[in-house]
Amino acid sequence: MYYARTIGIALVFILGLAGCGGGLDTDVFDDMNPSGEDKRPAVVAGSEGTQVGQVSPDFTLQDTLSVSHTLSNELAGTSAVVIYFTMWCPICDSHMSNMRTDIIPDFPNATFYLVDYVSGSISVSRSEQLSNGYSNLDVLVDTDLTLYNRYQASMGTTIVIDSTGVVRMNEDYNNSRLRAVLSAL
Repeated sequence: MYYARTIGIALVFILGLAGCGGGLDTDVFDDMNPSGEDKRPAVVAGSEGTQVGQVSPDFTLQDTLSVSHTLSNELAGTSAVVIYFTMWCPICDSHMSNMRTDIIPDFPNATFYLVDYVSGSISVSRSEQLSNGYSNLDVLVDTDLTLYNRYQASMGTTIVIDSTGVVRMNEDYNNSRLRAVLSAL
C-alpha cells in the first residue's frame, strides 16, 4: 500500500509538471532558471513615464496633516525626491529605520517621503505614522492607489526622482543602491 501511494503521489507531481509549459520539456525547467534578461521595452530618454531614465509625470498627494505636495513643487531647490512605499509592516519598518538613520542624514539636499498606500484615509495613516514612530518623516497618503499603480509599486518600492524630474531609481529598497544613486546626483 505504501508503494502504491508513493507512486500515486509521484504520478500526480509529474502530471502537474506536465501541465506547466506543455510537458516535461525544457520550457518547464527554463522557468526555474530565468535568464535575467530585461524584456521590458527600451526607455526613450526624455519621454514621460515611471521607468529609470524617463521624466516622471507630475502628481499631487496629501500628507498626514492634509497638506498637498506636488512633485514639481517639491523638486524645486532639492537634489532629489525619494519615495518609499510602506505597509507599516516589520520589513517596511526595517527599511524605513535604515533610511532614517543611515541615508537621510547623509543627503540633506534630498526630500524623503514615505507613501502609505494601505491605510485608506489620512486619519488612519496619521495614526499608523505616529504609532510606528515616524512622526519626524513626511508621509504621503495614496488613498486611491494612483501613485502606487502609476509606478507599478509594491511594498518597499523605492523611487528616486532627480531635480530635473528624471526617474533615477524604481526598484525594491536596497540601502547600498539607494546610497549610490543619491551620491551620483
